[in-house]
Amino acid sequence: MNNPQPKRVMSIFSLVMINVIAVDSLRSLPFGAKYGFSIVFYYLLAALLFFIPTALVAAELATGWPKRGGIYVWVREAFGVRWGFFTIWLQWIYNICWYPAIMSMLAATIAYMINPALVHSKAYMLSVVFILFFSTTLVNLFGMKVSSRITNFSAMIGSIVPMLLITLLGIWWVGEDQPIQIQMTWHSFFPHIANLGVLVLMTNVLYSLVGMEMSAIHAQEVSNPQRSYPKALFWSAVIILITLIGGSLAIAMVIPAKKIELLTGMLELYYTFFQAHHIPWMTVVIGICIIIGGFGGVGAWVLGPSKGLMVAAADGALPGWIAKTNRFEAPVAVLCLQAVIFTIICGVFLLMPTVNSSYWILSDITAILSLISYVMMFIAAIVLRYKAPDTPRAYRIPGGNWGLWLVCVIGLFSCLATIFIGFVPPSTINVGSISQYEWLLGGGVALFCLIPFIINRFYKR
Repeated sequence: MNNPQPKRVMSIFSLVMINVIAVDSLRSLPFGAKYGFSIVFYYLLAALLFFIPTALVAAELATGWPKRGGIYVWVREAFGVRWGFFTIWLQWIYNICWYPAIMSMLAATIAYMINPALVHSKAYMLSVVFILFFSTTLVNLFGMKVSSRITNFSAMIGSIVPMLLITLLGIWWVGEDQPIQIQMTWHSFFPHIANLGVLVLMTNVLYSLVGMEMSAIHAQEVSNPQRSYPKALFWSAVIILITLIGGSLAIAMVIPAKKIELLTGMLELYYTFFQAHHIPWMTVVIGICIIIGGFGGVGAWVLGPSKGLMVAAADGALPGWIAKTNRFEAPVAVLCLQAVIFTIICGVFLLMPTVNSSYWILSDITAILSLISYVMMFIAAIVLRYKAPDTPRAYRIPGGNWGLWLVCVIGLFSCLATIFIGFVPPSTINVGSISQYEWLLGGGVALFCLIPFIINRFYKR
């Protein structure tokens, strides 16, 4: 199989920016802040065991099978349509679980600027979450051209600028000899591994580094991918880790761990900084930037996994109507279907005791399902190295088969260990009844994993 030649050559800088926009997320910062200074250890460990292996494997697979469909095509080539459908289903469904979580963060941001007490109102949160999600769906019905313009604008205004600002404000806080809420010592650098209830937040540390496979397909568009892609990966990792670690530490230094709210932690930090300088109105400006960034981020992910589902439908894994598009070539059937599932999933807000706990369990389900899909990707990479050794790849993991095995085993270990930890109830968040929490979490993960096999059992082309 001959790979098509890229239409143009990308610079390393362009590839770095694509990676940063795909991975960096403000929603991860309050989770990280709850770790205190040990968040540095967690992110460095997650980068070594998950982030870098994911990027290397995705680059090899994307340059070997650069077809539309991404992870679906890779797993399909290794194990067939059934397992390919299982994997792309997980990627699609975990994004739907993520939408209520990120939309609730945006709803909380709006509430913080109007009346912070609204954050604890389930009626308010659900109403705004629905308005935001269906607005995003409406925009995506006009196709990728309109959606990409909004995404590019919102990524710069709503993600990169606030994340850099929050890091700079943290540096300023230390320089001004303001009170610091965490100990920054060698002892506090290492986590207390005896407490699994604290370690469970590791699931969201790994999930905050998800997304490199979305941009890995561009690896074949840089000159000399074997040399240039690792260089782009290095600088991407440096920028992403600095912004995520810096932003998390900034929140942790200013706000005591027990008072950090998962939904409004960032705005509380901004408010504290701006209040000290008598410019509290800047909090509103930053809040608007966060809303723009979140709205655009969801828009970018709404269409991504749906393309894989359409390829699965073309392979006969789903009914043909799933691949139906409108005159703007937007996958209208998939967008409508995920809107229905989204509405059902939002019922978690009514079952959990607090909005914070609802946000956590949706984030946890999202992280676990995403890691299962990465397990499939790592295994597929090993199989394809032996099953299709002669398939041209613009980028290959160095070290031959031994190098590939090492990278994939490290990635598999990190995913499986974190999935196990993810089922432990968090000690820093009130989740109400432990049995109800376990049933919702375990039942949700099991149900979403079984659905593609049920569809496969009753639907045959």
